[in-house]
Amino acid sequence: MQKLAEICVRRPVFATMLITTLMVLGIFSYQRLTVERFPRVEFPVISVITRLPGAAPQEVETEISDKIEQAINTISGIEELRSTSSEGASLVFVTFDLDRDLDSAAQDVRDKINTILPQLPRGIDQPTVEKLDPDASPIMTLSLASNRSVREMTEFADKVLRRQLESANGVGQVTLLGGRKRQINVNLDGSKLRAYNLTVAQVSQALQTQNLEVPGGRIEEGARTVTLRTLGRLQSVAEFNQIVVASRGNYPIKISDLGFTEDGVEEIETAGLLNDKPALLLNIRRQSGTNTVDVIDELKARLTELKKTLPAGYSVEIVRDQSEFILASFHAIQEHLIVGSILASLVVLLFMRNLRATIISAIAIPTSIVSTAAVMEYFGITLNGPSMLGLTLSVGIVIDDAIVVLENVFRYIEEKGYSAFEAAIEGTREIGMAVMATTLSLVVIFLPVAFMQSIPGRFFKSMALTMSFAIMVSLIVSFT
Repeated sequence: MQKLAEICVRRPVFATMLITTLMVLGIFSYQRLTVERFPRVEFPVISVITRLPGAAPQEVETEISDKIEQAINTISGIEELRSTSSEGASLVFVTFDLDRDLDSAAQDVRDKINTILPQLPRGIDQPTVEKLDPDASPIMTLSLASNRSVREMTEFADKVLRRQLESANGVGQVTLLGGRKRQINVNLDGSKLRAYNLTVAQVSQALQTQNLEVPGGRIEEGARTVTLRTLGRLQSVAEFNQIVVASRGNYPIKISDLGFTEDGVEEIETAGLLNDKPALLLNIRRQSGTNTVDVIDELKARLTELKKTLPAGYSVEIVRDQSEFILASFHAIQEHLIVGSILASLVVLLFMRNLRATIISAIAIPTSIVSTAAVMEYFGITLNGPSMLGLTLSVGIVIDDAIVVLENVFRYIEEKGYSAFEAAIEGTREIGMAVMATTLSLVVIFLPVAFMQSIPGRFFKSMALTMSFAIMVSLIVSFT
């Protein structure tokens, strides 16, 4: 490094181009960096969700959760295995070691679940195996309000609005809350069921078997092939009343003899309100690996177009926007970074009492911070909370090397009478090893954080890398 300092003193154009190259790389890389709230960290947790409607928690525990745990426990690399059994649902959470590939671990869990499916109770829903994905949380919530009925609003939101939103780049799923879809309801009279000695299960079976379309194979007529299909789907509500449930003697017992049917809506399971008025809520999730801010910008552009084509009486508003919080946090840290740089330079000016020397030392701050963007892009680090924290903390550190070297150069000029040219060479040569040792000691403190084998280690990896690289660039700046 002492040789580099001597070359830069004798060849100032080389020194200028060296630092300019780092700055240009940093500026272009910064423009390609994405803004996020947290780093992209994959949690080694897999969940198994199994539903058995109507089952008591004790039954779910013994018949489902215990058997799933026994099967999964034979998989290698498990760090923690726990389950929660509630009415009609079993939740099993499997936490793996950090060095275990999560995709292969999820496949191992699915394979083990498939082996015990015959042992599980009849009537269960197919067990769902999912990875814990931080990207699954909604990034935006929209409200749809109208003076029309909830059924009409639900029809429009599900068939039109949802599909247009899901076609936007980066959108993974749009879920509807507060909606009530169209549903044919069959209302039965209990006293009439008892009078005919029938059960609800028999009525349900009759509805299923007499309201369906069945493929009938195909007929070959020479060079022509005809596909057959049995059309048994009911077309109106009145036809439901004519379904035959059973026979008593020569009399067919129909749905109309046991109750009545109506063209209604689903039962209320979720509800949405906007300013105390009924509204539908649409939760939007992004695709895994996409950037939240970019997806929301795309959605806002799509919403601007959709609002122009909405039917009369409908209105769509954004009620939750995660990008606002992300950008507010980013701009706050960015402001602290700039203010910290100015304050650090003022402190140097206060003690050195030389504006020119202060400017020379302060150059290390923007040079080191901006150049760090190049390594951030290379390692796939985004502009998130921990990485911006690392840049902010490094503001007071990157200027240290420049101050030490510059102070020693001034000492050679003022105390030993050296010319500025010789003082720059000799002053740097004298303390070169000490400055390198000081810089490397700081790197040794922060860099090991990037290799921590834990979830916090993965979160703070970006902070450790950004701080380490910024400090190393400040060493080059101090010698050039």
